[in-house]
Parts: sequence; C-alpha cells; structure tokens
Amino acid sequence: MMQNGKDQWDSNSSLETSNLPPFAVEATTTSRRRKRRRAATASPKNEEEIESQRMTHIAVERNRRKQMNEYLAVLRSMMPRSYAKRGDQASIVGGAINFLKELEQHLQSMKGKKKINQKPHEYGSSSPPFAEFFMFPQYSTCEHQSNTCYPANQMNQSRAMADIEVSLVDSHANIKIMLKKRQGQVMKMVVGLQNLGFNILHLNVSTVDDLILVSVSVKA
Repeated sequence: MMQNGKDQWDSNSSLETSNLPPFAVEATTTSRRRKRRRAATASPKNEEEIESQRMTHIAVERNRRKQMNEYLAVLRSMMPRSYAKRGDQASIVGGAINFLKELEQHLQSMKGKKKINQKPHEYGSSSPPFAEFFMFPQYSTCEHQSNTCYPANQMNQSRAMADIEVSLVDSHANIKIMLKKRQGQVMKMVVGLQNLGFNILHLNVSTVDDLILVSVSVKA
C-alpha cells in the first residue's frame, strides 16, 4: 500500500512537472532536496542550542547564588550574632535592619546628650536636642524672635504627654516615641501594643536626663 502511495505521488509529481521547462524542473527538484536536508539537520542543531542555553542559565544562577551568599556572610560578620541567630537570608537581612535602627537611636541619644550639655548660647545657635530623632519637621517649634528652636514636647509639655511618629510599610509599622520618664511606662506601652494584636519585632529604649526615646517595630 505504501508502494502504491509512493507511485501515485511520483506520478502526480511527474504530472506537475511535465508541463514545466527543464530548468524549472531541475530548480524544483534541487529545492526539494535542500528542504529534506534542512529537516534532517535542524533537529539536532536546535537541541544543542537549547542544551547550551540551559547550561548557561544554570551557571549564571549558580554564580548569582554564590555571590549572594558571600554578601550575606559579610553582612552577618558586621553585626553581633544575637541579631542573626540563623543563617538564612531573611534572618540576616532582618537582623541587619534591627541593628541599624538601634545604632541610629544610640546616635540620636548621644547627640541629644551632647547638645543638652552645651552652654545656653551654644545651644541657641544650633539645632535642638533630638532634632533628627523624628523624620518630620512638625516635631520642633521655633521662636522666630530669638531664633531658638526647641522640641515640641518642651514647648507644650502640659498639653502633650508624648511626641509620637509612625511610619507604615504594608503590614509593618515603625513607631518613634519621645516622652518624659515615668516608672513602668515602657512596659505598659508593650502590653498595650500586644493587646491591640501587634507583634513586636524590635524594641529599643534610650534615656537622656528626664526624657525617654523609644523606637519599636511592629507587625499587624
């Protein structure tokens, strides 16, 4: 049956080309031969290209992971082990963020102590203590007549119990609080946040004279 089909195809082919001039018949036959050769050689070549691309992708991904692990190892070595108890990426990055927040608050505390210890005329010509603790300018008030700036809570302590700043990113919140020192305040604050359903990720407390600086990171 296959032989009959082939004979029939040959006869049809001969009928199709019988009416063509010799040079056209030869060109048609050559074209068909080239197509058969391409079909026979195209598959192995494509497979080689696909395999080469796959191996290249694997090598690039391996190098990327190796480089990332090296960066994480360096980052972990730059902070105390207590901030990254596990070696996975999330623990190291999260620990580094908390470590930087604590360093930032210690820096603000030291700057505040330094400015409080300055002489009055030196204090009046410089920025107020804890001016950089909050990110937004509404937490400081200036007297334009004397060109002297004070923290907002010092200008109106009778009406405000504390200065509070909250920054939100998705379900995470970073809360900064500056208030007058009172016994048990921080513990009440922690219990209150937990009662509201927040998970406390990081808490840092600094004291300067009669002020308390609190920085807390929570997740809803």
